[in-house]
This record gives sequence, structure tokens and C-alpha cells, in this order.
Amino acid sequence: MAFKTDAKKIKRWREERHWSQEHLAELAGVGIRTVQRIETGEPASRDTLTALAAAFNVDAMALCIDPEEEAATLFKTKNEKVRSGMRLAFFIHLVSYVFGMILFAAISVGMDAFVMKWAMIWWTVGMAGHGVALALVELVTRHQDK
Repeated sequence: MAFKTDAKKIKRWREERHWSQEHLAELAGVGIRTVQRIETGEPASRDTLTALAAAFNVDAMALCIDPEEEAATLFKTKNEKVRSGMRLAFFIHLVSYVFGMILFAAISVGMDAFVMKWAMIWWTVGMAGHGVALALVELVTRHQDK
């Protein structure tokens, strides 16, 4: 059975101790190619994981990725992508809105009457709705991240 190892942690611990991959492989009694594969994120066997844990003088589970923690990280990443996409869409809409309001005001001034009143009102309603949706997404995702 292969275990999903925390490749970043293993590499970080090895570098913190100023060990080369060869040195770690020698301490653990595994091949250098095995250390290289593990540090690139490939799964490790139970024996290999146990040998690496002994080299680092830690429990073998300390070198594995916690599935709940990984799921939480993925969830937060997804939430952040949704939030950033919504923010971008809102600011694009806002810039278009400002440009449109200037254009509508110029048209109304040129015609000596306020002919673009309803277009301005309904676009403002749409802009407010977009702002409310963004605020709700921000509120919900921040609450879920806690």
C-alpha cells in the first residue's frame, strides 16, 4: 500500500538539516532515486516511509499528508478563486458603469432633456444587485473559511 507523503515537508526538513538527497538516502537505507521520487510528490511504500521517519527521528505519520487538512486547503483555494473571480467581474462592471453613466449624461446634455433617465436607473439597479451578490459571496466564503 502506498502512502501520500508530504513531499514539501520532507524536502524542507532535509534542507533545514543541510542534508543532500544522497545523505538522506544513506541514513534511511533507501536508494537516492527513491528520495528523489518522494520529493517530487510520488507515493512511498510503508517501509520507505518508516525508514525516512527513522532518519528524521519522527513518527511515520508525520511525513504523510492529512486528508482532512488537504481537503480544507483545497476548499479554501476554491473559495478564494470564486471570490477573486467575483471581485474581478464586479470591478469590470463598475468601470463599464462609470463609463456608461458619463456617456448617458453626455447624451442627455446634448439633447437638452434627460432622455437617458430610465437606462441610468436600471443600470444602477443592476450595479447595486451585483454589489450585493459580491458582498454575500464575501460574507459566506469568509464564514466558511473559519
